[in-house]
Amino acid sequence: MFTAVKRYFRKDLIPLLADLKLAIALLLAIAIFSISGTVIEQGQGLTFYQENYPESPALFGFLTWKFILILGLDHVYRTWWFLSILILFGASLTACTFTRQITALRWFSRTWNFYSKPRQFEKMALSTELETGDWDVLRSQLSEHRYKVYEKSDSDDTMLYAQKGLSGRIGPIVVHASMLLILGGAILGSMTGFFAQEMVPSGQTFKVQNIFDAGPWAGPQIPKDWSVHVNRFWIDYSPEGRVDQFYSDLSVLDSAGEEVKRKTIWVNQPLRYKNVTLYQADWAIGGVKVRINNSPTFELAMAPLDVEGAKLWGTWVPTKPDMSAGVSLIAQDLQGTLLLYDMSGKLVSTVRQGSSVEVNGVRLYLDEIIGSTGLQIKADPGIPVVYLGFGLLMVGVVMSYISHSQVWALKTADKLFVGGRTNRAQVSFEKELISLLDETTKASVAQTTAPIPANTTA
Repeated sequence: MFTAVKRYFRKDLIPLLADLKLAIALLLAIAIFSISGTVIEQGQGLTFYQENYPESPALFGFLTWKFILILGLDHVYRTWWFLSILILFGASLTACTFTRQITALRWFSRTWNFYSKPRQFEKMALSTELETGDWDVLRSQLSEHRYKVYEKSDSDDTMLYAQKGLSGRIGPIVVHASMLLILGGAILGSMTGFFAQEMVPSGQTFKVQNIFDAGPWAGPQIPKDWSVHVNRFWIDYSPEGRVDQFYSDLSVLDSAGEEVKRKTIWVNQPLRYKNVTLYQADWAIGGVKVRINNSPTFELAMAPLDVEGAKLWGTWVPTKPDMSAGVSLIAQDLQGTLLLYDMSGKLVSTVRQGSSVEVNGVRLYLDEIIGSTGLQIKADPGIPVVYLGFGLLMVGVVMSYISHSQVWALKTADKLFVGGRTNRAQVSFEKELISLLDETTKASVAQTTAPIPANTTA
């Protein structure tokens, strides 16, 4: 039984996995589904997909919210079928590496490979037979051209083996290994990572709770023993009144409430702590602090208003104890000015932060407009593995472009046999070898025709 299974793996399954057509098909499938995960918003709620991908009319005639949810296109990278494709592609790469590329590792287990018979040179595409040739010059020329030269003598014959660019044979293996690392990192991130969003008013402390997407093994990554305090949130505006940049001053607090890390973040400048990254992603107006006449300061939350083409927030402030009258406060930014509307919807006044206004027979003080920071919180343990894989991939690609060149030579009593081969840049290698042979023959001819000095006697 075991022998039959082993034979099946060796003769049927492994050759199938190592097939180049299968690898290309799997890579194409990964690319297509990755594109779909970029085009179709990931990790949104049911209402979002029902509004943006209705059944009638269906996008492209088939893309509806039901189609998306049934296939899991709302979380492509964590579906069982996408992970299966990644694993199958990894198995294909592994099989190809061991059946086609790993043979290059044999060059590490042997230092030289000598040719001791003239007929071995006849089988080579690039070889020659010289009647004359200086062995020492050939050896020194190879060394000057950065070849590693090995030499061996056997009775009356001398053999030589030289090679350079061995890394060119290892490059494809490094490329395959790097792709396996990238796949492994992607799978690790999909299974153990999470994505959350929080909208937190300035001055508040929060724990990560609003999780939109998480892998089945993401539990240990979600922070439980630390929280984050928003010390301050503010926005820089351009002279034209547009948002230039928004900032959050954040403090990480341990379980005892002690600050362990503090950083001001903005777009593309996140805070990282214990493999969790907090990005500055959005902003809102969280509330206002107001007073009426001599009352204490009280804080009112502001809610976003559904106004097409405008980003507004509003709240209602009672101006009578029985709440029979009041005014609406409307804000569109954090520059400090609020609009006041009466109960009929008529604009009655404006008020700036730190000032007051008379309305409905009372004086309304606006002490502070409270901004809320919108944070994206992510944890992806696979990212270091993916980065390592991409780094090795670049190294492997560069290594693969290095030519691995080999030269053999055999010196007999009356002849010199030289041959060579390379895995790429064939023309350059031929020119180099011809140049080496020219130098070798020139040196031999010079020694043969050199004048013999006459003996002198006293």
